[in-house]
Amino acid sequence: MSIFIRLGHAICIPIIITCTSYASSPDQVNKNKKTTVTETDFDVIELTIDQAHKALRLKTITCEYLVHRYLKRIETLDQSSTLNSIIYINPNAINKARQLDRKFAITGEMRKLHCIPVILKDNFDTADMPTEAGSIALKGSLPPDDAFMVRKLRDENAIIIAKSNMGEWAFSPYNTISSTHGETRNAYNLSRVPSGSSGGTASAIAANFGIIGMGSDTGNSIRGPASHLSLAGIRSTIGATSRDGIVPLVSNRDIGGPLMRNVKDMAIVYSVLAGYDPADPVTQNGVGKTKEDYTKYLRKDGLKNVRLGIIRQLFETETADRKILHLMDQAISDLQKSGATIIDPIEIPGFDKLRKATGFCSRFRYDLKNYLASLGKSAPVSSLDEVVEKKLFREQNIGAIEWAMNETNDPNLMDPPCIDVQGDPRRKQFLDAVVETMNKADIDAIIYPSWSNPPRKINDDKSPHGNNSPVIAPHTGQPAITVPMGFTKNGLPAGLQFLARPYDEHKLFQYAYAYEQATKHRKPPRTFGKLVN
Repeated sequence: MSIFIRLGHAICIPIIITCTSYASSPDQVNKNKKTTVTETDFDVIELTIDQAHKALRLKTITCEYLVHRYLKRIETLDQSSTLNSIIYINPNAINKARQLDRKFAITGEMRKLHCIPVILKDNFDTADMPTEAGSIALKGSLPPDDAFMVRKLRDENAIIIAKSNMGEWAFSPYNTISSTHGETRNAYNLSRVPSGSSGGTASAIAANFGIIGMGSDTGNSIRGPASHLSLAGIRSTIGATSRDGIVPLVSNRDIGGPLMRNVKDMAIVYSVLAGYDPADPVTQNGVGKTKEDYTKYLRKDGLKNVRLGIIRQLFETETADRKILHLMDQAISDLQKSGATIIDPIEIPGFDKLRKATGFCSRFRYDLKNYLASLGKSAPVSSLDEVVEKKLFREQNIGAIEWAMNETNDPNLMDPPCIDVQGDPRRKQFLDAVVETMNKADIDAIIYPSWSNPPRKINDDKSPHGNNSPVIAPHTGQPAITVPMGFTKNGLPAGLQFLARPYDEHKLFQYAYAYEQATKHRKPPRTFGKLVN
């Protein structure tokens, strides 16, 4: 039987003490004559994939030591600070690290993600850890196998060290509150929200609890938390990546992907994740369109002669925060200094009508039933109907539950059908309008603030939210990337978003990297930017 180390809201279970066989102390590692770990503390704050691999190759550290350092940070900083970003520790993480150390000692070879610690959002299936999707209805649910993306990460010898808290069923873009583990807070200001629903992953990665963070995005939930936590995050083209093994919300708009502290690391991880998966038919559309290595497009001069358009009607509203708009103006200036040509403004014909007509159709009831069936006899519930009957949900989510329960039809039989972009005339019309506008203006991407307002305070659901992420990309199926745009004067992060044509992720990486390198906005949160010995 598997044993899981579970972290509950407002309860701290000391990892090292609770499971004494699962980790060596740094001193024990240093005394092992077979390693050359130095006595000096190894700094994991803002550590990149390349830096970790360099240290491992030079034998400055071992994989076991690296994983231990991140687990120690989680143990010391997460629950004690009320951040509440991590809900499960993988008890096999240290053993996996030891296996990689032994293999590396023999072969001297590393795979692309050798020993890189991963934090997964709680809706990615893992056969060795529970997957609850933030819902008490799935409490303790153990899937029969890993999600496709999880397998891809493990194939490259990344180590899943923990699972992060998420909003119940990924319902809310505004906060991250599960019915299993409570609320996650913003690592930059514990009185603020991290956005939703991947706020657990975002706060954990911002706080340097791991190197790779994985989230999902139905309308906002990668890009929003990335914006609120000074991270880079990408929502890929629908069809570029697999959704297999990710607990669905609205499967024809769901996307899984990385949230990272820098664009290069994100490009490394995305190169591993993108591509065809026979278990997800939509990825057939991406065959021949995805790239093998997205890091090849990273250039510091990547904005030179690039044409960027601004849809001001998207974010210049009466409720937009002046501090965020000021950061946007500065971002435009920085883009121009980096060689970009700004087309300001561009207007999409019928934009308001298209965005309203294309809203989110409801297929959660249908998609969830299919997911639960994939769990087999071990599924804790069989349908959303059972969840409702047993009242296994947060009372505050009753509106979302009713929205899902009101739709009884098969998505293919709805009018119009609640399916892919090409099969839904509303979505197709919206995509065509956006691409045609980009073509006429001869622009490479569209830019806007990911959110027009800073992170709300905890329990504030009245202040303007300013969420721009769900307006275009989820409906048109286009890719979008967000990258740190700086901080307000009171230290709250903001994000700049680039939207491109379908399957132009390589261009998004190019532009985001060039902007990141020119501005260097990313910095760790004060509370979590300190060393833990």
